[in-house]
Amino acid sequence: MLDVRSIWNGAVSFGLVSVPVKLVNATESHSISFRQIHTEDGGRIRYRKFCELEDREVSGAEIGKGYEDADGSIIPVTDEDLAHLPLPTAKTIEIVAFVPGERIDPLQMDAAYYLAASGAPAAKPYTLLREALKRSNKVAIAKFALRGRERLGMLRVVGDAIVMHGLLWPDEVRAPEGVAPETDVTVRDKELDLADALMDTLGEIDLEDLHDEYREAVEEVIAAKAAGEAPPEAPEPAKGGKVIDLMAALESSVRAAKESRGEQPAEVREFPRRRTSRSAPKEPAGKKSTAKKPTAKSTQTGKKTAATKSTAKSTTKKTAARKTTSRKRSA
Repeated sequence: MLDVRSIWNGAVSFGLVSVPVKLVNATESHSISFRQIHTEDGGRIRYRKFCELEDREVSGAEIGKGYEDADGSIIPVTDEDLAHLPLPTAKTIEIVAFVPGERIDPLQMDAAYYLAASGAPAAKPYTLLREALKRSNKVAIAKFALRGRERLGMLRVVGDAIVMHGLLWPDEVRAPEGVAPETDVTVRDKELDLADALMDTLGEIDLEDLHDEYREAVEEVIAAKAAGEAPPEAPEPAKGGKVIDLMAALESSVRAAKESRGEQPAEVREFPRRRTSRSAPKEPAGKKSTAKKPTAKSTQTGKKTAATKSTAKSTTKKTAARKTTSRKRSA
């Protein structure tokens, strides 16, 4: 049982089943509140309530409710008058239907309340309603009266508890006329692909990791001034250029999102172009040729070979001459 004060006592009407419950706020505000002060001397500014007829200040116990009629006259309405309204929802949360949760427009969602079982007799019907909601995968639509007016509510299960969300009446939600741009715009597939990539890069987040940075910054300012120190200076806002090219803005957003998540984008390097000419490169000036020169040994070998060939020719001629002379003598 939550250690908070209930704001409403009654019962949940589930057909002929009645579940005694207490209504407890399911949310709380952590925002920092300020007092109005006189800037010259720091004195508190207070609003005092005066009676126009008696021209005197009145206490809270003397203040009641009144309805101002069209002619300006005031019609007093007491808490007892409101308690005896001819409505079944005055002290009862009357369930009127069970519908799938997706049928509820989030625009209708209002404050949330825990329904706490009131006493031991409420344990069995409370558990019955909770388990019936779980098994049906539906939510209950109910009507109830709170703070002087009848309201619409939605009951659903959170853990082992039943939660009731206040809902706005359908006619209290404004139609979104004139909100969307009236100019005809064409979105290209490439732009949608980049938008999808940005969504995938940002990914999901655990809502438990989110916190109110504004409130923390205000607390730092208050702590610094209370200690007589200068409040911390605000960092310079990032300079945002005008969005001229939507594609470039999307690409930059994807790149920045990846870097913030520690992902290094692939580095694109431009390699030098290959030469198309196959001509041999020119030798630099002054560089000696690498062709081998004939050595002295190879020159002498060449001369000896030539001399040997010349001797062989002369021997052949002498042999031929001797054969000719011999033939003549024999004749």
